[in-house]
Amino acid sequence: MINMKKYTKIMVLLLIQLIVLTGCTQKKEETVPQEEEKVIEIRNYPIEHEMEFGGIYIQIDIDDFNKLGFSYGDSVNVEFDNGYKLEDIPYYNGYYVDAGKPLLVGYPGYQYIKVTENYGQDLWDEFSLQIGSSINTLWLKSKVQEHNKATVVLNEKGKYRDIQEASDIHYYDEREKYDSDVMFANFRSMNVGKLKKDIIYRSASPCDNQHNRASYVDKLIKEAGVKTILDLADNEIRIEKYLANDDFASDYFKTIYDNGNVVAIALNMNFYSEDFGIKLVQGFQMMMEKEGPYLIHCTEGKDRTGFVAMLIEALAGASYEEIVNDYMLTYYNYYRIDQNSDKEKYDTILEKNLNAMIKAIVNDDSIDYKNCDLSVYAENYLLKMGMSKEELNEFKNCLID
Repeated sequence: MINMKKYTKIMVLLLIQLIVLTGCTQKKEETVPQEEEKVIEIRNYPIEHEMEFGGIYIQIDIDDFNKLGFSYGDSVNVEFDNGYKLEDIPYYNGYYVDAGKPLLVGYPGYQYIKVTENYGQDLWDEFSLQIGSSINTLWLKSKVQEHNKATVVLNEKGKYRDIQEASDIHYYDEREKYDSDVMFANFRSMNVGKLKKDIIYRSASPCDNQHNRASYVDKLIKEAGVKTILDLADNEIRIEKYLANDDFASDYFKTIYDNGNVVAIALNMNFYSEDFGIKLVQGFQMMMEKEGPYLIHCTEGKDRTGFVAMLIEALAGASYEEIVNDYMLTYYNYYRIDQNSDKEKYDTILEKNLNAMIKAIVNDDSIDYKNCDLSVYAENYLLKMGMSKEELNEFKNCLID
């Protein structure tokens, strides 16, 4: 007979040995170290002052910057080695923020990325270093210089992608993609309100050919008999450079320039600033001493020209609707955007650009700027910026029936 006690004891020992052997032969599970998430950044890149619109170029090509992993619609942090920081600002390929707000922009045609404010102050002059607590804060001016460096770090991937996708617009610089020379040149007479017929025109630049439009504008202003030009984008040094370029083909502009009838005032983009308004009034004062018809232009005939056209049209008693229609025609010419083709983009452009400009001259949030007499506020703006009452009357007599 089998001794059950002895049998049980043997079986227990065998089971223990089996467990031990199994444990010895079983491979230990290897722990694979997780790869650290790559930090997307550029560090200590040279900078330069972008003087025309105001802002700071960070010297890396837009395509090279994007290849590092940055995408339009990302949130980024920008830091300069003078201590100034901009945190959680959007990176866009256009100026899709409210007036006065900062952004990093890779605008088509720019060589480098740029940190700037939309229609705001020139950050090059305004950077400062904040030291101390929120209770006891000391501000020390520490202006950016050419020797300073910039660092850009990805803050959050795609945080502003919805705005980028809703706002993304770009145009072509090839004439064959447009229906007419007029559309390509963004050229037209400002026949709104009580403005004299064909007394003042607006367009893209007839001398700066970076967008291949100058010769087309030149032909159209010759046909219109323009005699005086208010150039909002350039100074004489820039104009001389355009004249010396191999692709310069604007003979009629050169004739007007050689006759001393180009008033070049090189406006920045900050229409909220006093400097902008004072320079503009000085330009008007010089312009009205000369014979019309007149042309006003900047580079594209879009932003600075948009503000100046709005101001003149308001002064001439144009309604809000008339001003909107003329302003938004630029976006149809360049981008084919109107209320029927893309109402969302149309409304966004109108609110962020033109409405912001009108609010700047009204300067009173209690006023219903869409239904008021804008000529009153246009007059007040010009007087505030240095135009005398006599000059204001003379300016109106030049342009308004």
